[in-house]
Amino acid sequence: MTTSTYTVVGMTCEHCVRSVSEEVGAIPGVSDLSVDLATGALSVTTEAEPVADDAVREAVAEAGYSLS
Repeated sequence: MTTSTYTVVGMTCEHCVRSVSEEVGAIPGVSDLSVDLATGALSVTTEAEPVADDAVREAVAEAGYSLS
């Protein structure tokens, strides 16, 4: 298992958290994730190889937010 941590910028509510979770969770290889609204922390866990940072960045952008 590999876990990578990112900081999401611009989330203001639980709907934001759900949007980010849905988009990042759809990335192939992601087995678990958590999003903390207060800190913007996004933890992405995969079973094998880590997910490319660009894939996470694109998924977060698709949800309407960005990574710092």
